[in-house]
Amino acid sequence: MGDARHWNEVYETKPAETVSWYEDEPCNSLAMLDAAGIKPDAAVVDVGGGASRLVDCLLDRGFTRVSVLDLSSAALDVARGRLAGRAGQVEWVVQDVTCWEPAPGSIDVWHDRAVLHFLVDDQDRQAYLRALGAGLKPGGFAILAPFALTGPEKCSGLPVRHYSPGSLQSLLGPQFSLMKSLAATHITPGGSRQDFIYCLFRRTVAA
Repeated sequence: MGDARHWNEVYETKPAETVSWYEDEPCNSLAMLDAAGIKPDAAVVDVGGGASRLVDCLLDRGFTRVSVLDLSSAALDVARGRLAGRAGQVEWVVQDVTCWEPAPGSIDVWHDRAVLHFLVDDQDRQAYLRALGAGLKPGGFAILAPFALTGPEKCSGLPVRHYSPGSLQSLLGPQFSLMKSLAATHITPGGSRQDFIYCLFRRTVAA
């Protein structure tokens, strides 16, 4: 996944609007939230959210329990600066998700468009699943949007894994139920195409 130094360097040397994963509006993530019927009082964590504008959209919709987790403090600084006075409404967590220990059952919605596909080692994926399993309450939702099977081989110079709805279901296990999937092609600021698969899962039982 790279370390904090790698990602801090990215955000310290490039404008956030020029990185390949930049979205002016996270339409597909918002569509998945709408499909799940998420209410503004839900506790939402954007895992690997960095400088993403999803947090802006959630605040615009009246969400009051939003957390953004990223191992890059520089990325979070970009988001905080953009939000200005509204930044205090958000919990900012500088942490590698594979080392994170969320409060048990504290999360209603786990959103990830930035992390899972970078976890190429099984040990890291298992650590990710432990954090997800600890934090997401039964009945909660996981919105996962990694690179699809036809996605790029690398991102930010790092190797990635590719997923389908079926392989994500196998990774999460029987305690999660796939509710919706959406194939999406992201056009980077540089004009390249990146294929993603957005999947909405509901946690039906505790681990």
